[in-house]
Amino acid sequence: MKETMQEEEKQIYLRLMQETDTDNIVAWRNNPRVRHNFIYQDLFTAQGHLNWIRTQVEPGHVVQFIICEKTSGRAVGSVYIRDIDRENKWAEYGIFIGEDDAVGKGYGTQAAREMISYAFSELPLEALYLRVFADNAGARKSYEKAGFRLLPGRQDEVDTKDGVRKVIFYGIEKET
Repeated sequence: MKETMQEEEKQIYLRLMQETDTDNIVAWRNNPRVRHNFIYQDLFTAQGHLNWIRTQVEPGHVVQFIICEKTSGRAVGSVYIRDIDRENKWAEYGIFIGEDDAVGKGYGTQAAREMISYAFSELPLEALYLRVFADNAGARKSYEKAGFRLLPGRQDEVDTKDGVRKVIFYGIEKET
C-alpha cells in the first residue's frame, strides 16, 4: 500500500455516514452520472437507503463514510466497504462522488487510500476487491493511483439500461 498523504495535503476527510445523510445519498445515487456507473441502476429511494442502514450497516456487513471537503466541510460523496467477510478477511470496496463539481479533483483517490488503510488496520481485513465498468476510465485511473490492481481474467457482463456492459475486477492485499 502506498504511503498515506500528509495531513496538510489532504483535500478531504471522512466521517461515518448517519441516517441524516439519507437525502444526500438518494440525490447522489440518482444523479445520472453516478447511476450510469453503478451496477445497480434503478432509482434510489429514501426507504431503500434506510433499509440499507438497518440490514447492512447496523449489523456490521457494511461500513460507510461520507466524503467531505476539508476546507468547507461540504459532503460530496460516499465510500464504503461492503459484504465484509470477517472469517476470510476480505470485502468489497465502493465509492461515488455525488457532487458534479467535485469530480476530477482527486477526492476519490484520497478516499480510497483512507479506506484501504481503515480496512487493513481497523477491521482488520487482508484484501479488498472492487467491480467497475471497463469503460469507466476515470474510476479505473483513480483506483490504480490508490493501489488497486487489475485482477486478470476476472470479468463479468451486466445488463444495464444502456445495454450489456463489461465489468472488471480490481483488488488490493494488505502488505505483510
